[in-house]
Amino acid sequence: MWLYAITVFLSAFLLFQVQPMIARMILPWFGGTAAVWATCLLFFQAVLLAGYGYTHGVVKRLRAERQWMLHVALLALALAVLPILPDPKWKPVSPEMPAARILALLAVTVGLPYFLLSTTAPLVQAWFARAFPDRSPYRLYALSNLGSMLALLSYPTLFEPAFTLRQQAWAWSGGFILFAILCAITGWSGLRRSAAPGLQPPADPAPAAPGAAMHALWAALAMGPSLLLLALTTHMTTDLAPIPFLWVLPLALYLLSFILCFDAPRWYRRTWFLAALPAALGALFWLVKLGPEARPDLRLMIAGYALCFFVACMVCHGELARLRPHPGHLTGYYLMISVGGALGGLFVAVLAPALFRAMYELPLGIALCGALAAVVLLRDAELPFRRDLLGWPSILLLTGVAVLWGFAGREIREMTRGALVIRRNFYGELRVRQYNGVYDWEGYRTLVHGTINHGEQYTHPARRREIATYYCEDTGLGLWMRTRPESSFQRVGVLGLGAGTIAAYSRFGDVYRFYELNPEVEKIARNYFWYLENAEGAVEVVLGDGRLSMEREPPQNYDLLVMDAFSSDSIPVHLLTREAIQLYFRHLKADGVLAVHISNRYVDLKPVLEREAALLGKAALLVETEDSDDGRCFGTTWVLMANRPEVFAREPYQKGAQPLEKAEWMRPWTDDYSNLFRVIK
Repeated sequence: MWLYAITVFLSAFLLFQVQPMIARMILPWFGGTAAVWATCLLFFQAVLLAGYGYTHGVVKRLRAERQWMLHVALLALALAVLPILPDPKWKPVSPEMPAARILALLAVTVGLPYFLLSTTAPLVQAWFARAFPDRSPYRLYALSNLGSMLALLSYPTLFEPAFTLRQQAWAWSGGFILFAILCAITGWSGLRRSAAPGLQPPADPAPAAPGAAMHALWAALAMGPSLLLLALTTHMTTDLAPIPFLWVLPLALYLLSFILCFDAPRWYRRTWFLAALPAALGALFWLVKLGPEARPDLRLMIAGYALCFFVACMVCHGELARLRPHPGHLTGYYLMISVGGALGGLFVAVLAPALFRAMYELPLGIALCGALAAVVLLRDAELPFRRDLLGWPSILLLTGVAVLWGFAGREIREMTRGALVIRRNFYGELRVRQYNGVYDWEGYRTLVHGTINHGEQYTHPARRREIATYYCEDTGLGLWMRTRPESSFQRVGVLGLGAGTIAAYSRFGDVYRFYELNPEVEKIARNYFWYLENAEGAVEVVLGDGRLSMEREPPQNYDLLVMDAFSSDSIPVHLLTREAIQLYFRHLKADGVLAVHISNRYVDLKPVLEREAALLGKAALLVETEDSDDGRCFGTTWVLMANRPEVFAREPYQKGAQPLEKAEWMRPWTDDYSNLFRVIK
């Protein structure tokens, strides 16, 4: 028994340890966007489905000896792709079709090892059921999910802070070699036990296989939490940060519900969880609807999301566990669970961005979980719903479901109400809103990504060159603009276009070069705002990740380089590492200035930049401002860097800036290491 348990646990641990690790490795190549994680999850769910399909096929079609021989051969073949380090050749040269490129990259880098790990839980359970026909294999499934959850929780708390990505990849590869050996030994041991004299087959043969309706219900109960998992994770990482902690927390709770529901019936107290489900789904709608100004403490927000999501998962997975079949049909059962999980991932990562104007999948996922609970109750012969569909319990249940879907419809309408334009693609959802009339003196429009304003412009023709939001005269950017020589032309680089506000600072003869990852942002800036059109200097827009674009360019000799490439409130970690700072200074003149915009609700990035400036020998100043009384200028945090402190000797810097506080406790961020835990506010 212990050999089966260790093999299943180790395979699950490796299976879910590699997910945040490989996503963290490729995140900088695709703009640091939260959609990278959703695409990775889609890949992992699809491969998991393939693994379960493989297990179902070999168990039904091959004798035990041939199963073992085939699996050992594939394990040996998988060793050839180690270590799991992605080839830099996969770095994109354009922002087109990032999802397809990510899927291909993952297939080449981790596809075969991940596929074999995904087959282990159902395959080893089938081997166990054959070797020990008098014992239930389903507790091994709970153990598998325990290994998965521990892997997810340990990655951001233990492995990511302590080891570089290369060290993590080599350690994981060593673990896979150990797993391959254990898996081969476990299969061989099971073969010997099954062939031993005196071992009798199960006394009672497996009953007839469940019908198509039951298979569909299994898949639906798996799809609901999977869809909600990806939709909620995308929502959280768009507004906070695409970091492993916010990736793994919902996934760990998702797996915890599997562990509890498949370990023993006592964990899923059906009455309690079904009673808590309406409140949990209603609270999720409320949390999603909260605007940035009305939100409570970050920890309370995360705790609220986590608790509500966990209740929904417990109900769906608890009902799924109650409907599990005889062990003779377990591979088909697990196959349908993986089908449902893959369908949820496919819907969020591929179909929703193509079909929906806004992120409708989150309210739909919330309502779907409520509808699934109602379906299970209505078909349960032990409850009054099925016996009397016109009785008050059934009417009350159906009314509750109707109200829930009404909330979902209302939330979907609110998402698009008042928007001048909404654009959505792999990189997120953008919307433009107009306030007051276009020709009103106080009329203005905003560009919003997630919940964060990424640009604002007065629309009255006489005010279209006024500078607002994060770029006013007293900000870090504004200080540099006040010190530039009047008689010389300036060359300015900007990572992140937004509405194009910074172009308003340009003068005749200047060149402003914007690097923008999302092609939709450029279309919106040119068609719905006037900053680029009215700029006095020349304006260029380079599409693609700013860092990757600059790596391919010769030195640009910028007088000023602005790093302002946040998506909503998420942190573009790859644009803040030591290697990134070195790249920026390669493109600056000797007396040029790097201006880094780090305004953020949840993360304090000042220690990160202080350490990098100190280690690279750069002068650095902090410029912090408050909201203006008229609301035109927002409170901001900027860090200015230069090669020499003499660059900041002019009066505006002396009055409006201050030195960065020393942060010797902070481990410098590099392309191989970063830790956002240390800088959460």
